[in-house]
Amino acid sequence: MDVIRLLGIRDTPLSVDEVLSAVGDHAAGGTSLFVGTVREQDHGRPVRLLSYSAHPSAAEVLRRVAEKVAADYPVTALAAVHRVGDLRLGDIAVIVAVACPHRGEAFDACRRLIDDLKQEVPIWKHQEFTDGDAEWVGACD
Repeated sequence: MDVIRLLGIRDTPLSVDEVLSAVGDHAAGGTSLFVGTVREQDHGRPVRLLSYSAHPSAAEVLRRVAEKVAADYPVTALAAVHRVGDLRLGDIAVIVAVACPHRGEAFDACRRLIDDLKQEVPIWKHQEFTDGDAEWVGACD
């Protein structure tokens, strides 16, 4: 069975339960999960809403990122999903999870997965502030 159990770029709400279920594995002694949500402030400025957009290659790049993490760590299961479209405060923007034989490996692999996703996957964030200003951010936060 492939260790990459779930990957996706979606315009529908994300489910922590779905991602956690996808990485369930009896060979794993540790599972690490990261959930990124829309926060009410960015750099001290109140956020009203934001929107994520993805390049058509985003799913392919996400797969490459996942494959690299799975190759570099003793991953038994991995999942990553990112939302696109308009999101409001508190909405889930991204969920990643990694299962490994030991907790330390799971923590390290999960951190690497979210960091590399943010750095490499072509997903952009447009955020609107309550003062009417707006900005584009080069990769998801």
